[in-house]
Formats: sequence, structure tokens, C-alpha cells
Amino acid sequence: MSSAARAPRSLVWAGAVVFVVAVGLVLLMVVRPSAASSSGSGTPGAVPAESSADVGFARDMSVHHQQAVEMAFIVRDRTDDEDVRRLAYDIINTQANQRGMMLGWLESWDRPKSSDRPPMEWMGHPVTPSDGSLMPGMATDTELDRLRAADGRDAEVLFLRLMTVHHRAGADMAQAAADAAGTDEIRSLAAGMARAQESEISLMADMLKARGAQP
Repeated sequence: MSSAARAPRSLVWAGAVVFVVAVGLVLLMVVRPSAASSSGSGTPGAVPAESSADVGFARDMSVHHQQAVEMAFIVRDRTDDEDVRRLAYDIINTQANQRGMMLGWLESWDRPKSSDRPPMEWMGHPVTPSDGSLMPGMATDTELDRLRAADGRDAEVLFLRLMTVHHRAGADMAQAAADAAGTDEIRSLAAGMARAQESEISLMADMLKARGAQP
């Protein structure tokens, strides 16, 4: 693939700009509540508890989204296919924005953005990372290396398969948060994520079929 066909380098910075702006907007809109009101009960103005679904989801989905954005950047530079590149741009912009919102909420709640507790513990089934895959659906380091080495149709098919698995697990996590979260922010965002990722799973199934591949 010729370098002329690649997206302008400025697009690499676009995702970072979206992330920074999203964090700033969240911090401007949310007034930091008193830590003494921490309960996770959904009471207006209360800070979600450290063990709450709200905090656990915001942390874990931020990591999950980060890898989705990474994979989208990789495939963007490995194919000239406009449909795949369009999907990659959408994932980069949407998930970087959502990640910024979640990190901003953690900041406003005075909760650390990372934890030494196992991922997914808030869902009741903590997981042990393997080969760089920190949570269900996340690609392994080996799979990411394969994606970086692929080109053209091979890169498209591998990306669509990996992202389908990624989205399925992400949709499950989002639905769990929509059902269990105590804050309106997380419930609303998670429910929207679940719907959007299910829709993109259907889209990617059609894209794989058009390339003579199975999910």
C-alpha cells in the first residue's frame, strides 16, 4: 500500500484531541462531591463506592476501549478499503470520546484510574490476564502482532474477527453495567454502548461475508 493512500498523520492526533477534550468537558460539568457521601447507592450527589459497578466498569471499559482504538489505528494503516477505514475512524472517535468521559468521571469521583484488583471483579467473576489480554474479548499480544504484520484483505478479515470478539465481550460488560450501576451517567452510557456495539457486530458480520470469511 502506497504511503499516499494512507490517512494524513494529523488523524493520529485526532483521537488524542477527542480524548483530552472529553476529559475536560466532564471535569467542567461535574462538581466533585464530598468523599464523605460515598455510598454507591445512586443517591444524587453521592460518589460511587470503590467496589461499585460504576467505578469498576469505568476503569475496565476504559482499558477495553483503549485496545479497540489501538486496533482501529493499526488496520487503518494496513488497508485501502474505504468501508474498513470508515469503521476504524468511527471506533477511534467514538471509543476515545467515551474513554475520556469515563476517566473524567473517575477523576470527579476521586477514584484512581487503575487498581491492583483483578479486572471484572465488579461483575463477580474476576479474570486473570493472559498474553496481554486483560479481559474477555481483548486481543492477545500475539494477535496484535499478527494484525500489525498483515496487509490488505488479510488485515481486514483479521481486524473484523478480532473486533467482533472484542465487541461481544464489551457489549456484555456494558449491559451488566447498565443493569447494576448506581449513577445515571454510567447507566445511560453503558446502555448506549451495548446497543451500538451489537449494531456494529451485525455490520462486521456483513463485511466479513462480503470478503468470503466467517466471523
